[in-house]
Amino acid sequence: MNSQLETIFKYFPNLTDKQKQQFEQLEALYEDWNSKINVISRKDFENFYTKHVLHSLGIAKVMEFQPGTKILDIGTGGGFPGIPLAIMFPDTHFHLVDSIGKKITVVKDVVKQLGLQNVEAQQTRAEDLVRRYDFIVSRAVTRFTNFYPWVKGKFKKEDFNEYQNGIFYLKGGDVDEEMEEVHVSYVSYHLDDYFEDEFFETKKVVYVPWEGKR
Repeated sequence: MNSQLETIFKYFPNLTDKQKQQFEQLEALYEDWNSKINVISRKDFENFYTKHVLHSLGIAKVMEFQPGTKILDIGTGGGFPGIPLAIMFPDTHFHLVDSIGKKITVVKDVVKQLGLQNVEAQQTRAEDLVRRYDFIVSRAVTRFTNFYPWVKGKFKKEDFNEYQNGIFYLKGGDVDEEMEEVHVSYVSYHLDDYFEDEFFETKKVVYVPWEGKR
């Protein structure tokens, strides 16, 4: 077994056999798609489980979503962080969107091959969505000052998770400088508190509660 895959099982010891099998399938599925279109940078692929899957699961170390939670993944690309999180939380509904059609084609195929019943993938721009969600997740598709206007009006009013409805943003580097451009309250969780690999030394999950709904 891939040693990086074993690392995921070490950090998340309560996975079911089905979840383990789904995580195990991921590499071959993306390898096949990557040979057709460049979904994941070629140089990154040898660290697929660390840089893409485990990085996405950083959100799962910070927050355990309750069954029935509705989550939007903006700029999902090939399905990150949405697909790893959907495997981790099978009773939570994920809506994965990206403006690039070929990436959504990949996402739809991976979802189908894995048998994920809790994922909807759609080619659209985040600004055009009218549905409301409990949480929005993203892997730093743009500077937060650009991202923040996309999510206005997209949160449900009622909270039923441990955290107030809001954003979980996967981000590297100097988070504070970027977040302070927007004047929002936020909490940064350092992923090197959870994961040992040096890749996570500068990586964070930034949680932004949605204040605009109060």
